[in-house]
This record gives sequence, C-alpha cells and structure tokens, in this order.
Amino acid sequence: MEIVTLAVLTLLVIVCGGAGVYLAELGNPGANTTNLGDAFWWAVVTIATVGYGDYYPVTAVGRVIAAVVMFSGIGIFVLFVGALSRRRFKRTQSRLKSTTEVQPTLLGLESKGAIKNQIDEMERLSEEDFDKLIITMKRVRHSLREDSKDVHKCSRCGSVYRMKPKFCSSCGLELT
Repeated sequence: MEIVTLAVLTLLVIVCGGAGVYLAELGNPGANTTNLGDAFWWAVVTIATVGYGDYYPVTAVGRVIAAVVMFSGIGIFVLFVGALSRRRFKRTQSRLKSTTEVQPTLLGLESKGAIKNQIDEMERLSEEDFDKLIITMKRVRHSLREDSKDVHKCSRCGSVYRMKPKFCSSCGLELT
C-alpha cells in the first residue's frame, strides 16, 4: 500500500509541477518550456533528480515550483527506499523468528538429548542447523539458570546475578 501511495504522490507532483511551471512560464519571452508536453517532461526529469537542463523555468514563480518538485523528488525517493527496507526487514525478521523458536516440548531432558545428538554430528550440520543448535542451547541454559535457587545480590546497587561474578557489572563493587 505504501508503494501505491508513493506512486500516486509522484504522479500528483509531476502533474501539478508540470502544469504549474507551464502556467508560470506561459507568455514569458525567455521561457523555453513552451508547451505542456515539455513541462511534463521537465517535471519527470526534475522529480527523478536527473536534471538534463534542456528545459528549465526562468520566472521566479517557476523556480519556486521547481524547488518544490526537486525536494519532493528527493523525499519520495527516501520514502520509497525506506518502505522497501522496512518490508525486507520484516520479512527477514519473521523468517528468522519462525526458524529459531524453540518448541515447548523440547525443554528439559528431551532438549538435552536433542542437543547431545546434534553435537555428536556437528561436522555434518548446516549453518542454519548450527545456528538453531546454539539458540536452543542458550534457551535451555537460560531456563536452567532461572530455575536455580543460587542467587547473588550486590550490596551496593542491588543487581541480581544467577552465577556469582567477581565484580558487579552495574557499579563495579567487588563481590565477595
């Protein structure tokens, strides 16, 4: 939908800009945009930021319209690239999320067994399977650490650690 909106906006700027420059330049003796076709060609070239220089406005009003068309072209291009990037990012993010989700049935002993089997055959794992293995191991480790009753707390800032570090990462206090 964004692409359609940008296409309509581009067409609107071309039509309004071309017609505006044609009307502003009409009757001016130094004008080189003498017909509507030339004005639309000028608008297309200007919004595309090509600027051949074959047609250009000579009146003050025409130049103001030209500035609006130029900045509109740059803005539309930026919005177009942003929309394409956002679509690609969302598609990649959803694909990555679907391939890295851990099945709830694989927690605990089943998960440990599956990890052990994959580690035994590590040299035959594809890159994607290896990445899934790493993510599964991190999630199992995280769930095991959450179940642990061994909690350490910094006396200065109150940061909580599952495993006792030598120094607090928040305030730097040596934990003894």
